[in-house]
Amino acid sequence: MNRHRGWTLALVSTATFMLMLDLTVVYVALADMQETYSSSFSALQWVLDAYAVGLAVFLLTAGSLADRLGRKRVFLAGLTVFILASLACGLATDVIVLSTARAVQGIGGAVLYAVGPALIGHEYRGKDRAVAFGLFGAVTGLAIALGPLIGGALTAWDWRYIFLVNVPVGIVALALAKLRLHESRETDPRPVDWWGLSTFCVALALLTLAVLRGEDQGWTSPIILGLFAAFALSLAFFVAVERRAGDDAMLDLRLFRNRTFVAMGVATALCAGSFMFAIFIFTAYLQNIVVLSAWEVGVRMLPLTVSLFVAAAVSGALAERLPVWAVTGGALLAITAGLLLVTSVNAESAWTAILPGFIIGGAGMGLFTGRRSALAIAMVEPARAGMASGINVTFQQVGTAIGIAALGALFQNRVSADFAQSTVGHVFGEEAAASVAADGGSRVFAAAGQPGLAAQALDAARSAFMVGFDVVMVVAATVALVGAVVAFAFIRRRDLHETSVN
Repeated sequence: MNRHRGWTLALVSTATFMLMLDLTVVYVALADMQETYSSSFSALQWVLDAYAVGLAVFLLTAGSLADRLGRKRVFLAGLTVFILASLACGLATDVIVLSTARAVQGIGGAVLYAVGPALIGHEYRGKDRAVAFGLFGAVTGLAIALGPLIGGALTAWDWRYIFLVNVPVGIVALALAKLRLHESRETDPRPVDWWGLSTFCVALALLTLAVLRGEDQGWTSPIILGLFAAFALSLAFFVAVERRAGDDAMLDLRLFRNRTFVAMGVATALCAGSFMFAIFIFTAYLQNIVVLSAWEVGVRMLPLTVSLFVAAAVSGALAERLPVWAVTGGALLAITAGLLLVTSVNAESAWTAILPGFIIGGAGMGLFTGRRSALAIAMVEPARAGMASGINVTFQQVGTAIGIAALGALFQNRVSADFAQSTVGHVFGEEAAASVAADGGSRVFAAAGQPGLAAQALDAARSAFMVGFDVVMVVAATVALVGAVVAFAFIRRRDLHETSVN
């Protein structure tokens, strides 16, 4: 086993790097996609949403199937789907084809993300497991933080390369995975819980769509309220199905009696909801207020990237010396501090003013990411590692979707309202006010017929952007702080499974 476990860590990390990179890399290329397809930003929103839906919906399903059918087998299938879907994205002739391919890419990514930690957990034990998951977490964080940099570099050639680059890398990884990965599954596999799989996928699809489209359609609109109601009914039906399935259920509902399992899921959702949104708003600040290109933004975010990577890499060593609640709770406190620190910047600040928040917040995210996957599978027997990993990353993706939607709506509301209340805002009207949150005022500037008025509009837009920035950073910090309280109060070592050392 020792000869192969390094390959397992490397291959799982490579696959995870690709799928997490595709969460953020597309944002940089949206303007180029719009020019290629002559489409609206509303239509392009589906390019983002389709991937998020595919990823969130299939996470638990993939983990459960892997435990029963074989983790290597399911991982290879997921990697194949991800490669083919990436190729389809790169060759897409219109927005509809691109969005459809992105949904399929998300499903492939869900398989890789859910099954990868179970493969690592099967190969590593004791202190080595802590180190392995620390490195795995570092790679995950690295992909998220490097998204703007890599996206900017590839988009400079052609935006299609952000998808096509996955194909050669994926093919090499697929070939090596067939040769080097060990197969692992339950010793006495249970029947596949098809009713559970289908009802859970439907429930998560409804929830994710409602969250992603709530701001655009209106949170109290009939379609959004209908989606939330349908989600509640589907979830209730899923719980009833799982109770009836007993030991054959895809999700062991008894896990929710384990307070550490529940606390870790809640902390994961709160962490993702706060810091993933923060990464997007950091990017917007550097692009729209500091006025940097996509490539320059990526370079400026390298301190956050390095901080995140180093913290995740050393998280395993810290786990050997500190209680599990101290590492996870402390990580969330660091995120809280980092988000509060960035509120000290203003529209005239040099980009370096944001560095303390970058470094401290990035370190907190790295510590949390480095322990999350390890703790998720540490609460169940090894045979159900895929299921445990799948439900935990489901918490993460749902938290990300809700955080970005809710905080994004709050940001847009505060920026638009502040700009509309300015003297020049009354001149340009509501449509211009609504655009400020998206581009920091560049469209307002372009729309002005008089240079003097345009300059006033841009100043008002920048001021409004920073008002919204400060508000959402404080709210995001509060969300992370709640996660820290949950971790400190409810995560405990004695709830971990007896086969787990860390």
